[in-house]
Amino acid sequence: MFSSVALAQSSASGDGVRRGGDIPEVRVYGQRPMKEIGTQQTKFDSLVLKENISLSMADVLTFNSSLFVKSYGRATLSTVAFRGTSPSHTQVTWNGMKINNPMLGMTDFSMIPSYFIDDASLLHGTSSVNETGGGLGGAVRLATKPAQADGFGMQYVQGIGSFKTFDEFLRLTYGNEHWQVSLRAVYSSSPNDYKYRNHDKKLNIYDEDKNIIGQYYPIERNRSGAFKDFHILQETYYNTGRGDKFGLQTWYTNSNRELQMLTTDYGSDTDFENRQREHTFRGILSWDHLRSNWKVAANAGYVHTWLAYDYRRDVGNGNMQVMTRSRSKVNTFYGKVDGEYYLGEKWLLTANLSAHQHFVTSADKNIIRQDGNQAIVGYEKGRMELSGSVSAKWRPNDRIGVSAVVREDVYGHNSSPIIPALFVDGVLSERGNVMAKASVSRNYRFPSLNDLYFLPGGNPDLRSEQGWTYDAGLSFEVGESGLYSLSGSATWFDSRIKDWILWLPTPKGFFSPRNVKDVHAYGVELKADANVALSEEWSIALNGSFSWTPSINVGEKLSPADMSVGKQLPYVPEYSSSVTGRIGWKQWSLLYKWCYYSERYTMSSNDNTLSGKLPTYYMNNVTLERLLSFSWADLSIKGTINNLFDEEYVSVLSRPMPGINFEIFIGITPKW
Repeated sequence: MFSSVALAQSSASGDGVRRGGDIPEVRVYGQRPMKEIGTQQTKFDSLVLKENISLSMADVLTFNSSLFVKSYGRATLSTVAFRGTSPSHTQVTWNGMKINNPMLGMTDFSMIPSYFIDDASLLHGTSSVNETGGGLGGAVRLATKPAQADGFGMQYVQGIGSFKTFDEFLRLTYGNEHWQVSLRAVYSSSPNDYKYRNHDKKLNIYDEDKNIIGQYYPIERNRSGAFKDFHILQETYYNTGRGDKFGLQTWYTNSNRELQMLTTDYGSDTDFENRQREHTFRGILSWDHLRSNWKVAANAGYVHTWLAYDYRRDVGNGNMQVMTRSRSKVNTFYGKVDGEYYLGEKWLLTANLSAHQHFVTSADKNIIRQDGNQAIVGYEKGRMELSGSVSAKWRPNDRIGVSAVVREDVYGHNSSPIIPALFVDGVLSERGNVMAKASVSRNYRFPSLNDLYFLPGGNPDLRSEQGWTYDAGLSFEVGESGLYSLSGSATWFDSRIKDWILWLPTPKGFFSPRNVKDVHAYGVELKADANVALSEEWSIALNGSFSWTPSINVGEKLSPADMSVGKQLPYVPEYSSSVTGRIGWKQWSLLYKWCYYSERYTMSSNDNTLSGKLPTYYMNNVTLERLLSFSWADLSIKGTINNLFDEEYVSVLSRPMPGINFEIFIGITPKW
């Protein structure tokens, strides 16, 4: 395995001034760590995570992976889908605790600042079984780490961007031999009133006689899309120095976002108010007990989320009438214990058990009964989710590794059948460290609480989604210390999911979920990374990814008119790709980012009308940074151009997206 080969340039994270050309030592091993036998994993470098304070994890995944990030607009809901599956098939953990919303089953990545994440990785397909159950597509693993501070430290970054956007970041740290303490805070705000060309409206051009002589798409402004997001993360770590480590992480989010009007809305923005507010607290207390050949760890956590959605509109007399007043509360208690034991040098045995107890209250408090009293429509439910696994990992020699995992999940009074997974890897050639990997697993995903109990429409008779996934791939790594490194991988995958849950209209006028689809998702994933030190002052880094992901409905027709069988799933691009390149010279750095999604269908019938599919788009961003070092502080000055070529694109039907826009960041890290 290669040690991380960054461009010898630390970002505005306060790690010091970057110097081009200084590539750290490259070490090649003939085997992976035993924990990673056969896994298909993508790890993100700290430079990617700390690129700038305005980025969310949705932005990081868009430009640094082949996953499809479905965004409803700037600073709005952004979800992630692996390998042609849905966002609810992606499990997300933060320091080991699942943070998927138990009501919706998915995670909003626009609400996760990348500056709050120190370690991030993707577990593709079968590999997610090592972390948690339910990841039919995969899992996203997020974590924080001690700052490794020596004494007091501080970092402050101010960002100013187009559309009167302001981003501010502050980090305070303290550390010594035993203690590491960190406080991070991010505040972002913007009226978010960017211009865009509205392709869903067409205006006529008239001559003097009122004859239509032409048409055009108007330029409009994004309306009612303002946002204010505040995040604060407190971390405390204590290392006894005798094999015991303790940690406490608490993360609070306060978000107030307007939901922008659709491109098909013709009314004035003063006629509507469409607002979503969120308060979320997450806290985790951890203990790790380390010995030479075994480890025991225990975690306890708590999550509280308060969500409010309000929709009001002018009913015609100048008064704003409340149409929807939705309130939801989620309280989750979390606990986990796990252990590892090395039996000699060839065996690693692991076991873990985790529990998530959810208490959910969801209600629309604006419905009035015939007697004039308020009727609260919603549900109040609790559910215990247990997940336990044991694994045995065996490496008989330096070239071959085998791992077997058995997991079982329990939700409420129901349990999944045994979830088995088998992983194998082997070094085909020590020259180039060419490695082959293969894996197979079964997996299950339980219906979310909204799937079961939402009123109106919830279906308590839903079955769990289930599937088998197969992976096989090759990877290589070559390099020469201080000069260059080159690595790449190619993976084939095949997944078949039964009882896919889909919300469908009912004769009563509302939607209800049903187990209606069988889905066959398959394809190829490619990744490559290259780092070159041209001289002591010049360095180049380039990485890219590509994914071919057919995801086909192979179930039975629901009716003779059902045209979805044999078609690509809606909002799943068949092709996606991303490329980033960085050039470093002395204290200068130039970063270029590019991503691509093929056309996405908006209907299960793959209708080819204008509203039936979204066109292919390419996105280009570029950043130039200059670092300055003084005796009293390190400074960073950075300029970014987003959507460099002013692409006109949409990610979701009728949701406007910004054209070319600019950001400037100034960071300071005092030297105490």
